[in-house]
Amino acid sequence: MTVVQRPDAVEPLVSPVSSHNEWDPLEEVIVGRLDDATIPSSHPVVSCNIPPWAARLLGLAAGRKYPRVLIERAQRELDAFIELLESLGVVVTRPDAVDHSQSFSTPDWTSRGFCNTCPRDSMLVIGDEIIETPMAWPCRYFETHSYRPILKDYFRRGARWTAAPRPQLTDALFEPDYRSPTADEPMRYILTEFEPVFDAADFVRAGRDLFVTRSNVTNGMGIEWLRRHLGDGYRIHEVESQCRAPMHIDTTFLLLAPGKVLVNPEYIDVDRLPDVLSSWDVLIAPEPNPIDERLLRVTSMCGKWLSMNILMIDEKRVIAERHHTEMLRALERWGFEPIPCDLLHYAPFGGSFHCATLDIRRRGTLESYFP
Repeated sequence: MTVVQRPDAVEPLVSPVSSHNEWDPLEEVIVGRLDDATIPSSHPVVSCNIPPWAARLLGLAAGRKYPRVLIERAQRELDAFIELLESLGVVVTRPDAVDHSQSFSTPDWTSRGFCNTCPRDSMLVIGDEIIETPMAWPCRYFETHSYRPILKDYFRRGARWTAAPRPQLTDALFEPDYRSPTADEPMRYILTEFEPVFDAADFVRAGRDLFVTRSNVTNGMGIEWLRRHLGDGYRIHEVESQCRAPMHIDTTFLLLAPGKVLVNPEYIDVDRLPDVLSSWDVLIAPEPNPIDERLLRVTSMCGKWLSMNILMIDEKRVIAERHHTEMLRALERWGFEPIPCDLLHYAPFGGSFHCATLDIRRRGTLESYFP
């Protein structure tokens, strides 16, 4: 935990932000909001990660608020999830409620907002620093503004607060006529290297080592920006994903505890993992339980592997989706203590337990887990 000495203060500031990995005991977390969630404005970088039929539906409904029936179901589960976190002694902080349907623009484009359901995407915590990320979706351009009261409070209390360069998001960032590659084609992405962009949810942390997947929201320039920003004290390792429409690492590769990593067998070739993981146990995620609810299948923005989107409370306890019983059983076999919870209806808004949260403070120190 970093201590900041103020010249005008008798006592030094102790940063309320301190999180170095995915498994130290969780003490404080930001949880997203569903209020006034708005269907993303139509853009190729949004539609490239969903099936063509869903992209057509998205285009018809873009900019409208999500139907109440979806909000209400997800809200009940979110409220219960927050109650569970608080019962485990975790402090829960929430962003402001804002109207995401309002239109905004830059000199180059106009959009409406999306939602602030997934703080894991827009902010990256490295030790005592919160980094606002340069996201590639135009509809998320001002998303962190709903978190600004929280960020200012953390800063006043001693945290470091950084914002990556705000991207222009002009057409030069996106490949024209992009289409997702088939399984037998070389991998390609919708993003060019015009400017650095990345979502924080494409990174997971293990002390002085971070792991990242390049994706349709994170380009090579974005990874390099973070590498240079963090400096020689950290290493960033790229994990190769075989997903044809990659977006966010936490349904592909997730660090659970020292020496244990969870991988998606469809997206990860375990023989091509970074060499630093050679001594770690590689846990293969079980096939997800099918989703029978038709409305949920149609509206979900996430694939079936959202079963992997779990939240570590500490090295043993882990919150996982109640519906995915195969994952719960697998976690038990691997020596963890799963805590079942419902958040299945959060999927239309971008994720599950890991996506819906941002670790602010975990009780632990900065360590190196790899030689």
